[in-house]
Amino acid sequence: MFLLTLMSGRTFAGPPYVSDDPEPTDYKHFEIYTFNNGTNTRGGTAGETGIDFNYGAAPDLQLTATLPGAFNQPTGGGFNLGPGNVELAAKYRFLHQDSFGLDVSFFPRVFLPSGSNLTGDNRASLLLPMWVQKDWNGGWSAFGGGGCTVTNGRGLDFCQAGAVVTYQLLPKLQIGAELFHQTSDAIGTPASSSVGVGFRYDLNDTYHLLGYVRRGIENADQTDRYAWYASILFTF
Repeated sequence: MFLLTLMSGRTFAGPPYVSDDPEPTDYKHFEIYTFNNGTNTRGGTAGETGIDFNYGAAPDLQLTATLPGAFNQPTGGGFNLGPGNVELAAKYRFLHQDSFGLDVSFFPRVFLPSGSNLTGDNRASLLLPMWVQKDWNGGWSAFGGGGCTVTNGRGLDFCQAGAVVTYQLLPKLQIGAELFHQTSDAIGTPASSSVGVGFRYDLNDTYHLLGYVRRGIENADQTDRYAWYASILFTF
């Protein structure tokens, strides 16, 4: 129960935030994240460390593969380390701000079984989300959306939604705040809501630092006392 409770909210889809944005990786370019994330509840702590590959395969089309290793430590128990859930995804932006007023993308994501009963989720699942974004003059942006996850053997498992507001504080520093909600899943864990803050600092055109922390505001002890995400992003 502890492991599945934590894994139900495991994905940081739009680094460093849980919510994603609809902008795909630029055509014929790469975005590669080396990351660590985790969540703490009264049941213990669990998370992942890995690499997130993104490639602009065509205009408005991004292909994604995430290769994580997973860890968890139940309260009062031992430390477990093993394979996480490999993720395969494709983001397609089909509406643009210059013609529609918003960027809108569909970003289905497949989670493969971890192959372990101790780390990750040993069932396949499919996340089906839509993401939107609006940018304004002066460095302000807002993005968010949501979707539902279908899990092999359980059917419709849970749904999630989130919204992020970001501000370009300095030429190299962007900050942001997020509100995120996930419904109760089929395992019996309660619904959860959280607030988080994040940043992105551009060292140069190739190297970038990302960080994020969040705190649960609904059923926090069971679902999200606190969580974190840290990453080095390579773009070229």
